[in-house]
Amino acid sequence: MLSICFRTLKIALTLTALLTAQLSQATIPEIAPGTAFKPLEPTRDHAMITQQIMNNLLRGHYEHQRLDDKLSSRVLDILLDDIDSTRSYLLAADVKEFEQYRYSLDEALNRGDMRPAFIIFNRFQQRVSERLSFLLNELHSKAADYHFDTDERLDLDREKAPWATTSAELDDLWRKRLKNSILNLKMAGKEKDAIIELLSKRYQNQLNRVHQSQSEDAYQTFMNAVTRAFDPHTQYFSPRNTENFNINMSLSLQGIGAVLQTEDEHTKVVRLVPAGPAAKAGNLQPADKIIGVGQAEGDIVDVIGWRLDEVVELIRGPKSTTVRLEILPANSSGTDSKIISIVRDEVKLEEQSAQKDVIEVKDGDVTHKIGVIDIPTFYIDFQGRMENKPDYKSTTRDVTVLINELKEEGIDGLIIDLRNNGGGSLEEAITLTGLFIPQGPVVQVRSTHGRVEVLPDQDPSVLYDGPITVLVNRLSASASEIFAGAIQDYGRGLIVGGQTFGKGTVQSLRPLRSGQLKITQAKFYRVSGDSTQHQGVIPDILFPSLFDKEKIGESALEEALPWDTIRPAEYSSNKGIAATLPALRQLHQTRIEHNPDFRFLREQKALITELRQQTQVSLNEKVREQERKANDDKRLKLENERRKAKGMPLLTSIDDEESDNAADAEKKDDKKPEEDDALLIEAGHILVDYMNIQTASLTAQREAK
Repeated sequence: MLSICFRTLKIALTLTALLTAQLSQATIPEIAPGTAFKPLEPTRDHAMITQQIMNNLLRGHYEHQRLDDKLSSRVLDILLDDIDSTRSYLLAADVKEFEQYRYSLDEALNRGDMRPAFIIFNRFQQRVSERLSFLLNELHSKAADYHFDTDERLDLDREKAPWATTSAELDDLWRKRLKNSILNLKMAGKEKDAIIELLSKRYQNQLNRVHQSQSEDAYQTFMNAVTRAFDPHTQYFSPRNTENFNINMSLSLQGIGAVLQTEDEHTKVVRLVPAGPAAKAGNLQPADKIIGVGQAEGDIVDVIGWRLDEVVELIRGPKSTTVRLEILPANSSGTDSKIISIVRDEVKLEEQSAQKDVIEVKDGDVTHKIGVIDIPTFYIDFQGRMENKPDYKSTTRDVTVLINELKEEGIDGLIIDLRNNGGGSLEEAITLTGLFIPQGPVVQVRSTHGRVEVLPDQDPSVLYDGPITVLVNRLSASASEIFAGAIQDYGRGLIVGGQTFGKGTVQSLRPLRSGQLKITQAKFYRVSGDSTQHQGVIPDILFPSLFDKEKIGESALEEALPWDTIRPAEYSSNKGIAATLPALRQLHQTRIEHNPDFRFLREQKALITELRQQTQVSLNEKVREQERKANDDKRLKLENERRKAKGMPLLTSIDDEESDNAADAEKKDDKKPEEDDALLIEAGHILVDYMNIQTASLTAQREAK
C-alpha cells in the first residue's frame, strides 16, 4: 500500500537507471494480522521544507493562487482522493473527523505544521492494516468454502460511492473483492491451494509494507496533494525520488522502454518510449496495468500493492533477456488479465531518429507517390552542437536530409507522422516548422508574471513548399502540438488523426533543503493565440480512435490548467485549406464508410466503450464464463469481418490473433500495426484529394481568365 505515496512518480524502465529498491522482500519483517499501525510523526525538516515549497508555489507558480480556505478545502479533497479514491478503507466517521481541517490546512501550511496531515495519513494506514488483516483472516478461515454459484455482484466503480458507515459494510465489500480475486485466478486455471498461497503472500506483503512506512512517505503524500491543488504537473520529490526522477532518458536505454506510475494498488503504463522494446512488440499500451512480473522462466510474481521502484527492479534486466508481464488491458472490462512477453533491449538515439518511406496512393488511373517522414520524438544532440561537431544529430537536420532525398524520388506530397510523439526539444519544434513556412512566429510562451515571449523561426527560406499533411493522435504531445498547431494556424498543411494530448505547460526543477520541486511556470500558446493546454490540437479531419480521452490526455488529469487564449501574434495565414475542408471531409467520410479497417475501428471502439461502462462484475462462475465468451465472440466476429473484407484468412478463436501478434513481436518486425497503416493510407488519400481540389481550382482560375 505504500505505492499510494508514489502516485505521480514516473520512471523509465532502464538498466542504467539509478534505482535502488529500498526494502527487499527478504528484509521486511512479517507483521501479524491485527497488529496496530505505529503512528508516524513529522520532523523539524518537514516544517522548513514546507515553507520553502509554499514560497515557491505562491510566488513562482503560473497560476497565482492564494493560501486561503478555498485552497485548503481543495487540498483535503485531493488528499482523500489520493489515499482512498475507491472509498474502500476509510469510514464515514473518519472523513467526518477530518472535516475539522477543511478550512485550516492553509494555516497549518503557513506555519509548517504537518500534524493534521500526519493524523490523516496515520488513520488511513491503520484502516489499510485492518483491511489487509481482514483479508488474511478470511483467506485462512473461510475462503476455502466460498461458492461461486450465487447471484452476487461486485461494484467496480466506487469513486462516487458513499463512505461506509460501519466496519461490517467494508467487510462485505472486501469479502466480495476477495471472492472476485479468487474467481479470476480460478478461471485462469489455478488450483485452490495455489490461489490461497498466492493471495496470502500478496496481502501479507502489503501488510508488511504498510508497517514499514516512514515519515517521509506521509510527508510526500500530503505535499503532493498540496502541489496537485495547483496543477497535476507540479510535484514534490523526496531525496529518494529525486534520484529516480533524474534518470537519463536521452541516449542509450536498456529495459522495456516504458514510463510508469502507480495508481492505487497497480502499476500503470503512462507511455512507451519511441523505438523501445515495448513499442516494437506492440503488446503493451498506455493505461494498461501491470499486476505481475516474471522472467523468461519461472513463476509470475504478483506485484499488486508493490512500491514502484520494487516493480522496476523486477522488470529491468540485461539486454536480450525476456520479461513476462501480467497485465490488465486498458481496453478490457478490467477483470480479465493476460500475460505478454517483451525482450529487453537498448533504445539508441539513432532508432529514435526520423525515418522516411514512400507510399503509393491510387486515384483512379493515377498513382501518386506520397513521402512519409515518421518523427518519434523531437531530439537534438546538445553536446555535439556545443562542440561544433559537423554531424551532430537533430530532428531538423535529419528531416532536411530526408526531404531532399524524397524530392529526388519525385514525391507528389508529404506526410509528417507525429503519432505517439510525446515531444522533446522546443527549439527543434520551432526549427522544424521553419522548413515549411517563411520567417515568422511559431509559438508564444506566457510566463507566470504575464509576460508573453514570441519564439520565431528566423530563417526566411522554405525547404519544402509542396502539399503536406500532419498525422497526429492522442499521444502526440508538447513539441508535437506546437509544430502541428503552427502548421494549422499558418494554413500550411492539413492536420488529420486524433485530438492531441493537450500538454501546454512548462515546468522547471527547483532545489529544496531536501529533495526538489517540479513547478509549472509558463504556458504555451499558438500564434493564433489559442493555448495548446487541455484542448490540444483538434485535427481538420478526425479519425476514430481507441484512446479513451477520460483516461489518457491532459483533460483526464484532475486540476489540469484550463484552455484559454491570448492576443494573436503577427503572422500571415493561407485560408486556402479552410475553404477545402467541407469537400475533403465529405470525400473522407464516403471513402471510409465501407473501409474494413475503419469500420473495424468504429465497431471495436463501440465494444470497448461498452466494456468500460460495465460498473459491476458477476461473482457467479457460470455467468462470468458466459460474459467472457460473449465478449470474445464479439471480438472474434469483428476481427473476422475485417479479415473477410480484406481477403485474409479467418481466425477460429480470439487467441489465434494474440498468438499471431506474439509471433510478429518475436520476429522483431518494426512496422506499425495494421490499424496504423490504414490511418496512414487514408491520410495519403486525403492529401491527394486536397491536391486534386487545388489543381481543379487553379484550372478554373486559368479558364476564367
